[in-house]
Amino acid sequence: MQVIGLCRFSYPGEGGFQVEHDSLAERIAYLYAPERMNARFAQFEAITLPGLKAQSDPDFTFVIVIGDSLPEQWRARLDALLSDFPQAQVQVHPPGPHRQVMQAALNAARRDIDAPCLQFRHDDDDAVAVDFVARLRQSARENARLVDDNRLVAFDFQRGFSARPGPSGIEVAETLLPLYGVALGMAVRGGVRQSIMNFAHKKLARFMPVVSESESLMFVRGHNDHNDSRQKAGIAPLQLALMDGATAELFRDRFAIEDAAVRRVFSAI
Repeated sequence: MQVIGLCRFSYPGEGGFQVEHDSLAERIAYLYAPERMNARFAQFEAITLPGLKAQSDPDFTFVIVIGDSLPEQWRARLDALLSDFPQAQVQVHPPGPHRQVMQAALNAARRDIDAPCLQFRHDDDDAVAVDFVARLRQSARENARLVDDNRLVAFDFQRGFSARPGPSGIEVAETLLPLYGVALGMAVRGGVRQSIMNFAHKKLARFMPVVSESESLMFVRGHNDHNDSRQKAGIAPLQLALMDGATAELFRDRFAIEDAAVRRVFSAI
């Protein structure tokens, strides 16, 4: 079964942000500001890409949606980071309704729209475990009857870390986040054009069965000043601590994240 991931990389869509802007021009200016873009690229390089490039099951497509207004300097930097990631497929879209554009992007990546597929959503500052694609496929096989009987079935790997990377290393806290949008997949029946991006991730259980798994550490949720979900008032602070040697080894084994690489990348911004 084809596996497709989707990542919005500073795409200036209509909707899709918890913090709104008064105009499209204001949103584009916010997204492409050099300070923000340098921070996003550091997160993407040191946290997001390593685990995806190291997947034990490499048979997947990773769609990265960018806007047609992305300045050339950022597009060139993105292409350089993806040069050794053959699963990556960059799609360029003009601004449009967020859910519709993301649905179209996912369906364009399907080899056969009438065949079933597995999809997952992925933010550009998060990471998944190196066996995420394999585990997603395994869960779909183990729940084949459920998948066959439903148009859509969600697979939610709930256990992982929140992490703040920086020039001094990574501050972390283990966490359990049901339906949080990271390490979250979906089986889509053949012929169905709805996608994982058509639904608010925290509300998936209203629309389809959800298979939850919380035994394994499956994700790293990026925690930084540019999190869209943390821009509003009243957000509780996370209690993070600089990771120790054992956790650094775990991050290397589970997520292909190297503490030394994080220090190097974040010291350069």
